[in-house]
Amino acid sequence: MIVRFYDPLSGGIYINHTSLKAIPQNELRNKIAYVTQDVQLFNASVRDNITFFNNEIEDSVIIKTIYDMGLGDWFENLNDGLNTLIQPGGGMSSGEAQLLTLVRVFLKNPQLVILDEASSRLDPVTEKLVDSAFVKLMEGRSCIIIAHRLGTVQKADDILIMEQGSILEYGEREKLIKDKQSKFNELLSYGIEEVLV
Repeated sequence: MIVRFYDPLSGGIYINHTSLKAIPQNELRNKIAYVTQDVQLFNASVRDNITFFNNEIEDSVIIKTIYDMGLGDWFENLNDGLNTLIQPGGGMSSGEAQLLTLVRVFLKNPQLVILDEASSRLDPVTEKLVDSAFVKLMEGRSCIIIAHRLGTVQKADDILIMEQGSILEYGEREKLIKDKQSKFNELLSYGIEEVLV
C-alpha cells in the first residue's frame, strides 16, 4: 500500500502529513526502495543488474558503491568487471546477491527504504556484512524494517508489533525494552525466533 500498488479500503496513509493519493505515483515510487529476501537478478551484465539498464550512471560511481557495500573482493574476482554476465540462480551466493540489491538501492538514493526480511536467508558471516551495509543505507533516510529476528531491529527507533493484521504494540524501542509488561520485552526474554516461528 505504501507504493500504491493498491489503496486501502478505509483510512489513509500519510507521509509527512501528505496523503499518498496526493503524490504522483512515479514521484512516490522514485522516493521508495523495497528490499526483500528474494533477490531478482537478470540474465545481463553486473552493470545492468545494478542500474536496471540505466546507462547514465558512471562506472566510477557504480564501482565506488560496490566497494562501499563490501563487495570489493567479489568484484575483483569478476572475469570482465562490470561487463561480467550474471546468470540468475548461478555464480553468486545469496549474500552477494543481496549486497548487489543494496548497491541498486544506494544508487537510487531513496528517501524511504523498506527492508522486508532482507537478511533472513543469510549465513551469520554474510549477515554481518549485509547488516553493515544496512547501517550505511539507513543513514539520513527513513526506514521500515519488517523482521522476525532481534538482530534486525536493534537499530530501530520505534517498534510496531503486529499479529494477524492487528497492531499489538507500538512505541519507542528503548521505552518498550524498559517496560517489563511490554510485548517487545516478552519477545526479548523468550527470543523472538522462538515466539514468532
